[in-house]
Amino acid sequence: MFSDPKHKKYAQYAGLGLEIAVALSAPIIIGFWLDGRYDSSPWLTLAGIFLGLVLMLGIFSGLIRKMNKPDS
Repeated sequence: MFSDPKHKKYAQYAGLGLEIAVALSAPIIIGFWLDGRYDSSPWLTLAGIFLGLVLMLGIFSGLIRKMNKPDS
């Protein structure tokens, strides 16, 4: 899609930022919505926060593994 390698790196970083933002915010928003629907506040929001943090740790560990992988 991008012919310049510099632009490709920018697109990868932007995609990583978007992935992190969605992984953290989506479970929190869904938990907040479910708390309002089932009147279970704040438990499902807290579960969403915990799930979002676990997803972010998974993203970061995958990124670290990818960065430490030797180039073949």
